Amino acid sequence: MKHEGAAHPSAALGTGEDAALFGPLLRTGKGFYVTVAVLVIIVAWGVYAYVRQLVLGLGVTGMNRPVFWGVYITNFVFFIGLSHAGTLVSAILRIVKAEWRRPFTRAAEAVTVFSLPFGAGSIILDMGRPDRLLNVIFYGRFQSAIMWDVTCISLYLLSSVFYFYLALIPDIAMCRDRLNVGSLHARLYEFLALGWTGTERQYRRLDRLMNIMAVWLTMLVVVVHTVVAWIFGMTIVPGWHSAIIGPYFLVGAIFSGVGAVIITTVILRRVYHLEDYIKPIHINAMALFLLSLSLLWFYFTFVEYFTTFYGNEPAHMLVFNAKFWQEFSPLFWLMVVFCFVIPVAILSNPRTRTIAGAVVVSVFVNVGMWLERYVVIIPSMARPRMGGIGSYTPTWVEWAITIACFAFFILLYVLFTKLFPVVAVWEMHEARERSIPEAVERVRSYMPGATASSLPEE
Repeated sequence: MKHEGAAHPSAALGTGEDAALFGPLLRTGKGFYVTVAVLVIIVAWGVYAYVRQLVLGLGVTGMNRPVFWGVYITNFVFFIGLSHAGTLVSAILRIVKAEWRRPFTRAAEAVTVFSLPFGAGSIILDMGRPDRLLNVIFYGRFQSAIMWDVTCISLYLLSSVFYFYLALIPDIAMCRDRLNVGSLHARLYEFLALGWTGTERQYRRLDRLMNIMAVWLTMLVVVVHTVVAWIFGMTIVPGWHSAIIGPYFLVGAIFSGVGAVIITTVILRRVYHLEDYIKPIHINAMALFLLSLSLLWFYFTFVEYFTTFYGNEPAHMLVFNAKFWQEFSPLFWLMVVFCFVIPVAILSNPRTRTIAGAVVVSVFVNVGMWLERYVVIIPSMARPRMGGIGSYTPTWVEWAITIACFAFFILLYVLFTKLFPVVAVWEMHEARERSIPEAVERVRSYMPGATASSLPEE
C-alpha cells in the first residue's frame, strides 16, 4: 500500500542524492553474513558459559568474600554509561539546536537502545539466583539505593526506546513507500509506520513531541547515572563514600558514550559509503568534544584522589595505595594513559586530529573507561574496612559472558542497519530545506555536496 505524503519537504526523500542512505537496506553481501555468523558463535559461547554458571553456581566465577562484585558489575556501570551517548548527541544537542548533530543522531540513539539492556542484564548475570529478581518487585523498599536504580533505569529504557521510535517513523514510512522489498519487510514497515503520510501537521506534532522528550531524557541522563553512582556512594565502603562520585560517574559515562558514537559512525561511514553525510567536519566537532571531556574527566579524577590523599584517613588510604602503588596500580595508570594522556596528545594537535586519530582515541577511551569502572569497584572490595585483604581474578566464564555481551550488542546493531537507514534521512533533508537565514552557510557545510572540511581523512 502506497501513501502519498503532503506538504513537508521531507516527503520527497528516498530518491536521487539520498539513495545512498537506503542502499544498504537493499544490498546484503557476503561480509554481512560472515559478520553475523561470527557474532552468533561468540554469543553462543557466552550462553554456554552462563548455563554452566547457572547450573554450578557462582563458584565458577572469581567472586568471593570480600570481593562479591566483579566483572559483571563493571559491565553494568559501563553499559549504562555507554547508553548516555544517544541522549547526549541527540536529545541535548537537539535542545541547543546544534545542526552538526544530525548525521549522528540515529547512530547515537541506537547505541543507547541496544546498550541499555546489557547494562540492566549484567545485574541478572551477577545473581546466583536470577529468579530472585522478582523480589525487587514484590518486596522492594525505596529506602534502598538499588530500588532507586531499578526505577530510574527502567524509566530511562522505556523513554529512550520511545524517543528512538519517534525519530524512526518518518524514515520507516519512506521505506514502506519507496523500497522494493519482500513481503515480510513490507508488512513490518507498514505496521511500524503507524499510517504516517508526511503531512505538515504530522511533522509539527512530531517536532513538538521530540522536543518534550529531549528535555525529559536530558534530565534522566543526569538522574540515572547519578543514581548508579549512589549504589556505591551511599555506602561507607572506603573509596566509594564520596559526595563527588555522582558527577564523576556522569562525566565518565558521557566520555565513553561520545567515544562509542565516534567509533560507530566512522565504521558506518566506511562500510556504507556515507562520506557525503558523515563528513570530516562532523568528526572534528565530536573529537573536540571528546578532548574537552578528557580534560573534565581528569579534573574529577584528580580532585577525587587528591582529597583522599590529603585527608589521609587510614581505611581510605588502604584503597588509595592499592590503586597507586600496589597490585591494582598497572590498571590504574593504564587507565590514566588511555583516558587522558593519549586523548590530549592526539586530539590537541590539528595534524593528528584526523578521522583515524579520533577513532584510535575513542577506542583507548572506552577501554580506559572500562578499566576505570573496574578500578573503582574491585580495590574497594579487596580492602574492606574490617576483615583483611581480599583478591579477585575473573575466570574464563566471566570473560566469555562479557565478550558475548559486547558481541550481542554489535549483532543487534548490525541487524538494525539492515532494516532502517542509519542516518535520519528526514532530519538531513529538513536541515537542508529549512535552515535559518543567519546559519545557512554553516548548516550547508554539514550537508552532502558541500566542500567545507576542517579535518583530513587520514
